[in-house]
Amino acid sequence: MNETDSIIQTITVYLIPVLFAISLHEAAHGYVARYFGDPTAADLGRLTANPLKHIDPFGTILLPLVLSLVGLPALGYAKPVPVDFGRLRNPKKQMAFVAAAGPAANFAMGLGWMVLWVILSYVFGMDQHDFFVQMAKAGIGVNSAMCVFNLIPVPPLDGGRIVTGLLPMPMARRFARIERYGVYIFIALILMMQFGLLTGFLVGGMHIVQSVWHLLVTPLMYLFS
Repeated sequence: MNETDSIIQTITVYLIPVLFAISLHEAAHGYVARYFGDPTAADLGRLTANPLKHIDPFGTILLPLVLSLVGLPALGYAKPVPVDFGRLRNPKKQMAFVAAAGPAANFAMGLGWMVLWVILSYVFGMDQHDFFVQMAKAGIGVNSAMCVFNLIPVPPLDGGRIVTGLLPMPMARRFARIERYGVYIFIALILMMQFGLLTGFLVGGMHIVQSVWHLLVTPLMYLFS
């Protein structure tokens, strides 16, 4: 297999897992916001798994491609779901739940991909190099990475907004001001990943998340083995 074929195969394996990971992550924010009183995302048609509603041409496609070409981690972002925190019934408390919904959606999707991997491997006996098995493994990796990365406790990431919602009001206001420097924070995170400063956190976190999924599907593995 030449390099071009390898790149195409990698793209096809990861395409569906990545699009669903991004789309349902963003939709989850909107669903929880609507539950707590803010229908902004719903009114704009963002409560959908349709990737076209969530893809940002620069952040989802161009930025990861450019970063990959220059040898940096292929980070990207989707079009943020609009949330009017002022319309939530209890803005400070419920913003934490809205923020946590995205990583929670990735956790649920990763578990779903793990279940699919068990079914394909143990029920249908597919080889680990089979396309659909590779796709299931990609879904596990992508969603564990998104779950852990977005829980980094710094605005504008979901983890930062969760921390803001948990802090006492005076500290929360000061901490939330960090979000105005979101672009610089994103650049700093890319550089930290490039130099290995986040490797321990990300790899360790992904290992913990995947270990939990593995534990949850262990009964299925014994049932089908």
